[in-house]
Amino acid sequence: MTETRADRFVQELNALKIPDPSAGRSGLWLRTGVILMVGGLVVAVLAYFMSHGTTNPLSQRDAIVLALGGVAASIVGSALFLRYSLTNFLRFWLARQSFDLDALGNRVVGADNSRYDGVGAGSR
Repeated sequence: MTETRADRFVQELNALKIPDPSAGRSGLWLRTGVILMVGGLVVAVLAYFMSHGTTNPLSQRDAIVLALGGVAASIVGSALFLRYSLTNFLRFWLARQSFDLDALGNRVVGADNSRYDGVGAGSR
């Protein structure tokens, strides 16, 4: 068997049915979060200049509402970005930890099997 450790890791990931983070809806939500963060800030800055560029109180109030919408969009975008970026990182971190613990368990059992005759855990 010339199977490398990386090949076994990929096979175990497939067996665990962990979805690929580069595909699917998580990537879409991640990009949506970035767009909302940047777009919300742009709208808020534009609304600031719009409110200071007029003396009409009605236009100023409209600009304030628009700026609050931009800030809200930035907050929602930040939450989406944080949630999906951490989810992708932690999913594979957990899979990696599981794989390493399994490999450690196999090494320990393999080392212990050389000391025992195979009848029981406590027999020598």
